[in-house]
Formats: sequence, structure tokens, C-alpha cells
Amino acid sequence: MNSQTKQETTCPMDALLRLLMGPWTTYILWTLRQRGPTRFGMLKREVHGISSRMLTERLRTLEEAGVVFRVYRPSIPPEVTYGLTPRGLELREVLDALDTLARRWNSEDAGRKSIHRESALPVTN
Repeated sequence: MNSQTKQETTCPMDALLRLLMGPWTTYILWTLRQRGPTRFGMLKREVHGISSRMLTERLRTLEEAGVVFRVYRPSIPPEVTYGLTPRGLELREVLDALDTLARRWNSEDAGRKSIHRESALPVTN
């Protein structure tokens, strides 16, 4: 298989999905989608459990991909704000659809677990 054939058979969504699959990426994008431009400290508080190092790494990757912008304002303390670029805003519908789907699946899974727990209870007469 030559490189041209290989390139033609590559999924066109591959690069985008690899970007979105990075650790914490969808959570960061979803938060920026919900809140709009957000300062680093607030973003770290909103994305529960992420370290400063990981948040910085993911934001740099998203900035390099043109999905997130960064505005630095020299002050004490320095003010760094992140938000979605026009390219990042194109993900709104995708993020909203994934949010809706995730909430529905979570609800369905919770209902299924409840049914399984009830069916596991011993029958008493």
C-alpha cells in the first residue's frame, strides 16, 4: 500500500477525535462552552480533579490546534484567560449533542442499576 492509498483510507475524523480524546479535553471544552472566556484559576476550580500541570498541558495543545485562545494580561497576579476560538465554537453542536447523550445514558444506566438491585433482593412471602 503506498502512502497515497493509506492517506485516502484514513478516517477524516481521526485527527479531531484524537484531539478530543486527550485526557480532560472534553471536560475543558465543555466548561469553556458553558462559561465562555474563563481565567485559568476559575477553569481549574471548574474542572474538578485536574492538576495545574495537566490543565496547562491540555490548554496548550488546544491552543496549538486553534481551538482555544489565550489572553495574557501582565498584572499582579498575572491574568490569563482562555476561551473558544471560532474553530472551537464550531464544536458547540457536537459538545451539546454529547452532553445530551451522556445525560440520557447516565439516566438510563441509573434506572438499569436500580432494576438490577431490586431484582437481586430476596423474595419473601
